[in-house]
Amino acid sequence: MLKHLKTLSGHQNPIYALANSDRDETFFSAGNDKGVVEWSLETMAFVKVMMPVQSSVYYLHYYNNQLFVGERSGAFSVYDFNAQKVIERINAHTKPIFNIQTVKGKNELLTTGEDGTVAVWSLNDFKEIYRFQAAYDTVRAIAISPDETEIAFGCKDHLIKIYNLNDYSIKQNLDSHSLPVTSLAYHPEGKYLISGSRDAQLKIWSLPNYELLQNIPAHMFTVYDISFHPTLPYFATSSQDKSIKIWDAENFKLYKILSLEKTGIGHTHSINKIMWSNDGKYLISTGDDRQLMIWEMEG
Repeated sequence: MLKHLKTLSGHQNPIYALANSDRDETFFSAGNDKGVVEWSLETMAFVKVMMPVQSSVYYLHYYNNQLFVGERSGAFSVYDFNAQKVIERINAHTKPIFNIQTVKGKNELLTTGEDGTVAVWSLNDFKEIYRFQAAYDTVRAIAISPDETEIAFGCKDHLIKIYNLNDYSIKQNLDSHSLPVTSLAYHPEGKYLISGSRDAQLKIWSLPNYELLQNIPAHMFTVYDISFHPTLPYFATSSQDKSIKIWDAENFKLYKILSLEKTGIGHTHSINKIMWSNDGKYLISTGDDRQLMIWEMEG
């Protein structure tokens, strides 16, 4: 189903962030070293260090020919590919930024992180529109429903908070995890929300009412990321336990485990981030071992 194709190295420190581009099969990585790196899926090789950064990068988000870079300092930068340079750097938060998302229908950018506030920015001029306190501690994860009516925040106080996207009013709290919520993803057709946590569990919440459908003891340690395949009914999870797991998105059956232990090839440390390539041919994983691994879909 997935086999190891290539390991890319070059980062000197742990990697926390990945982003796809819609340009020429390139993707980006960043972490605890001094730059954002561009890679090619066509040549399976390093392209260039795209831009320097002033502090560790915890999140990358690509939208509309711009790359948003969220830093440990609480600032974010906007790299514009048309201008080929950083066009904006904004001191958005007093503490690290852990997540950045765009609300396409409203032309808004959201940033959040360790200070628990969510800041809403205009994508036209990057001015702040609104700010609200989603939690009194870290907000680690954001997921936006496919129809852009609701947004979920994964919080350190182990709550998942559901807000209405039209006016950023709170809708409900989901309280089932026993430890901080570290990852969230909506099913691409809006059938359910999945949450992952430091408690190593995956929880499936049915929509529209967010009833807890299923609890899966998915990993040994923290579930750091959840990523749906762009076209096929699968999703992948990655964990502090150094494994990637591939699941059936209909019945939640475990298909495959990618790890050093199981397959003889894999990451040697925590896997912080995973993503599928835009065409779904590859899964890209990275983490504390400073490696980027490319896994290819078979058949």
